Amino acid sequence: MISRVVFAALVLLSSLHASASDGNAEAWQALQDGRAVLILRHALAPGTGDPGNFDLNDCSTQRNLNETGREQARAWKPFLAEHGIEEARVFTSQWCRCRDTATEMDVGEVTEWPSLNSFFQGRGDGATQTRQTIALVNELAAGLPVVMVSHQVNITRLAGVYPSSNEGVILALPLSEDPTVLARVAPGR
Repeated sequence: MISRVVFAALVLLSSLHASASDGNAEAWQALQDGRAVLILRHALAPGTGDPGNFDLNDCSTQRNLNETGREQARAWKPFLAEHGIEEARVFTSQWCRCRDTATEMDVGEVTEWPSLNSFFQGRGDGATQTRQTIALVNELAAGLPVVMVSHQVNITRLAGVYPSSNEGVILALPLSEDPTVLARVAPGR
């Protein structure tokens, strides 16, 4: 019995330490409290862009996660839990690599938002999609923390940050055309 109590105390202390030690405790608290959102670039999908025969409804015509990418996506669940987030509202681009990242994270029901779709190589309208994403986020009712999975171009356009694969950015709410970046985060960093 004593060992269970000691173990539970150590888990709690290590969780608190993880949040404080990464220097982003305030950003994580804002995300927990609904004063911020997390937007992340899909996990590792080797290559750049998509093939010429790209079809949104056919993953075989897209650049997809490899096994390392799937492992990266799964790493979000314990990483978020270390920072007090066990469950979230998850929104994703319709691209397979984003949907797969969101699903592999396993932190909540995944909802597709076309505004999070890539506009790289002229596949969309960056200005319009960014405005739509801002509006959708700002219209959300209070509830669980919000996690969005998207693409480098979308995040760079929205936040002015060039994220690595599987890197996230915590942004203060309400979102705007010039949002406040609270932290850049990723499992294993």
